[in-house]
Amino acid sequence: MKGKNKELDVAKNLKMVDWLKAELVDSVAELFKALLKNGNDAVADALASIIIICYLLGQRVGVSLLSLDAKIKEKLRITVDNSLDGSNWHKELSGLLIFLEQNKR
Repeated sequence: MKGKNKELDVAKNLKMVDWLKAELVDSVAELFKALLKNGNDAVADALASIIIICYLLGQRVGVSLLSLDAKIKEKLRITVDNSLDGSNWHKELSGLLIFLEQNKR
């Protein structure tokens, strides 16, 4: 009987992963629509949905929230280090990294 329950859990998890992937695509579509309409609230809402879904999807496939945050910061550090000092891109990435390190976690 235990094997049957484990199979159901795996199937349930796979179904949830598929649902989250569909929600992610839907949220990206909502973001694109919001960008066309220039509505800051709609853009922020779509971006928030995308971020939430990514965290939940990561958890479902075995990536902890802490390791996902660490990976985001690591990628930002690498990109900041490889970007041209003083460029707008460098400033934006550096600002995001500072925000995440100081304010978020």
